[in-house]
Amino acid sequence: EVGTPVYVYSRATLERHFVVFRDALAAVGVVDPLIAYAVKANSNIAVLQTFAQAGCGFDIVSSGELARVLAAGGDPAKVVFSGVGKTRHEMAEALQAGVKCFNVESTAELEVLSEVAAGLKLTARISLRVNPDVDAGTHPYISTGLKGNKFGIAHELAVQTYLRAASLPGIEVVGIDCHIGSQITDTAPYLDALDRVLDLVEAIEAAGVRIHHLDLGGGLGITYTDETPPSAEVLIGLLLGKIDARGHGHREVMFEPGRSLVGNAGVLLTEVMFLKPGEHKNFCVVDAAMNDLMRPALYEAYMGIVNVQQRAEPTVVWDVVGPVCESGDWLGRDRSLSAQPGDVLAVLSAGAYGMTMASNYNTRGRAAEVMVDGSKTWVIRERETVQELFKQEHLLPSS
Repeated sequence: EVGTPVYVYSRATLERHFVVFRDALAAVGVVDPLIAYAVKANSNIAVLQTFAQAGCGFDIVSSGELARVLAAGGDPAKVVFSGVGKTRHEMAEALQAGVKCFNVESTAELEVLSEVAAGLKLTARISLRVNPDVDAGTHPYISTGLKGNKFGIAHELAVQTYLRAASLPGIEVVGIDCHIGSQITDTAPYLDALDRVLDLVEAIEAAGVRIHHLDLGGGLGITYTDETPPSAEVLIGLLLGKIDARGHGHREVMFEPGRSLVGNAGVLLTEVMFLKPGEHKNFCVVDAAMNDLMRPALYEAYMGIVNVQQRAEPTVVWDVVGPVCESGDWLGRDRSLSAQPGDVLAVLSAGAYGMTMASNYNTRGRAAEVMVDGSKTWVIRERETVQELFKQEHLLPSS
């Protein structure tokens, strides 16, 4: 009915993944926790609506994402505004909306936020995102907690920056934030980073600045192939155990999961157009491309691919590639598949960083999106038409 390529999401899976986080926190005594879903992972407003109705908060990185959250019925008082490059306009919009907190990532941003807030006669509640210089052991493009990354304030500058924040008009210090990367499959980096954060909290409070909440970020990995990430229950149990053991159990704790809530809740469906056997490589050409799913080209990410038809005939090793005019346009390399033109392939674990990273390269309309709930389905984003792609462009006047 909808055609291909199309992203398909499971409402039940989205809800279940949120409940797992919520119940894991409840099991260690955290009542009504702020689980702030990282909107950048999947920003469709029906996905956001699903989380908002479940009681979720949101972690945003732009005023565009804030607008999506509000359109989806999200509560601005449960919104955390992260990101290294917030504009004055975005700061003002977030202040006027009444977001819970700004995660500030530099001293320059802190000064500008103070000016904007004071100018509006409003107060910006802030935490500083500190960079603990902890290696998350993930792809360098999605590692965020090392000294060489653009994110956060250096660990050794944190105390003096908090003192400066506490002195500024329009600023209220409320917390501390740490996020070390994405697709993390080991608990050790989280625990190392938490130790460094708690060391800082003690030093900051000794200097006279109160810290109300600990924002421990997100980044928990999912299984794409053979990864074995810890469950939310295990990770939260270890982190909260350390927080209690070090005497910080009275503080509010926040998390910002993204991929772990949506990644395995979605697939990308794509039709096989041509089979192109070759001497050195066999190519299975499909109608989805790198503009629809950027992760393989950008990160050389592995994502499972299966034939919906489940054909019984012998398999062939194919490179599954798209129509875009780039050699980097591939969805999977060296995949054993039994496929024929007209078959539909499902690219698995495509709920995170799929549609949000899609583009119109080669003047290709972005895919449709569908939500499945039992036997019911809804188109939650229409497929883009070619005319829509250039409706904001203008021809030069005739000479």
